[in-house]
Amino acid sequence: MSKIVVIDDEQDILDVLEFHLKSQGHEVLTARSGHAGLLLGQSSAPDLILLDLMLPDVSGTEVCRRLRASPSTQHIPIVMLTALGEEVDRVVGFEVGADDYVVKPFSVRELGLRVRALLGRTRREPNKPASLLDFGELRIDREAHRVWVRTSEIELTALEFKLLVTLLERKNRVQTRGVLLESVWGMQANISTRTVDAHVKRLREKLDTARDYIETVRGVGYRFRESPAGLGGSAPQGAPS
Repeated sequence: MSKIVVIDDEQDILDVLEFHLKSQGHEVLTARSGHAGLLLGQSSAPDLILLDLMLPDVSGTEVCRRLRASPSTQHIPIVMLTALGEEVDRVVGFEVGADDYVVKPFSVRELGLRVRALLGRTRREPNKPASLLDFGELRIDREAHRVWVRTSEIELTALEFKLLVTLLERKNRVQTRGVLLESVWGMQANISTRTVDAHVKRLREKLDTARDYIETVRGVGYRFRESPAGLGGSAPQGAPS
């Protein structure tokens, strides 16, 4: 059973989501304000957070930003819920760290599928040995969900981590935005391909000196370099061996 926190100021939305998610076997905790949602998210160790963009005290984007800045909540998948449907609003949501975006009014069945997909991607298989990926300055522990650039560990969201691993595992092959949406987001989502651009931008910023391993193929998509040669070549000291 997964624990889900729902943050929304509309009681009818909370009631519908609580009923539907509980019927799917989840434990559901609710909050009607940004401050209350932050406290609940930080104290209850949820597996996923559903977060309304328009809240009466603190905006959903600010709540998302604070959750991503806290070590205790930075890995928790966050799905934005909002009545705003403009592309710019979706992009802003993704830029502050949201993993998915659902526009009101939404289908509870579709939302349930998105929740299941996110939970499935972040749930680890028990007793499976660690699997490390090394590429120049970059080291990735897929099972522990940890990433190092040289001597420093960096913190990624669940989708940023999935995006990085997907690109690295397909290095030197161009990945279109459509292919990445399907591979990383796990479904043919009805969202703009700019979602991919926003996530790649944030990922590159976090990768710091390893950012240039991800190349932009103008007009097509993205490609992970075939070799780190010329961009730093030694494995990060201090990462697990």
